[in-house]
Amino acid sequence: MTSRTLPDDAYPYLRAASAGVRHHTRALASLDATPPRPADRLHLDVLHAHLTALHQLLDRLAETTRPPHPAAGRHLASAHTRLWQATSEVHAAFHLLPSTAVADAEASACHPEQLPEGPPVLTICQRHLTAGHVIRRKTTPTDLRPHTTACVR
Repeated sequence: MTSRTLPDDAYPYLRAASAGVRHHTRALASLDATPPRPADRLHLDVLHAHLTALHQLLDRLAETTRPPHPAAGRHLASAHTRLWQATSEVHAAFHLLPSTAVADAEASACHPEQLPEGPPVLTICQRHLTAGHVIRRKTTPTDLRPHTTACVR
């Protein structure tokens, strides 16, 4: 699953991010002794930040790849759309989870005028809206509708 790292690696930060996600996944899977904790809002906020960063990367790759290689650019644009759907679902799950008392206390102690992005509980929404503007400029509502693969009987 992992690719061979070359000494002249051109993308060390991307490889480090992938390694971090793999490590986190293994750490969650290795908690067999105790029942795993369900995801919390902080966890989904960090995952949403990672997905939106990937979303921006795919957007740029699709734009730069499409002129010289149209077919590859279309595949990257399709991946861009599917990743947006995953990001949107993580955002929805974030809002369905109950907030913790600690997070509420931190939010009430927050001084939004001191933070350029506003209260911490709203950063996921601002990030999501920013990414949403990009995807809506480049896709149609039909493209954004989830594709079902289940057979209907």
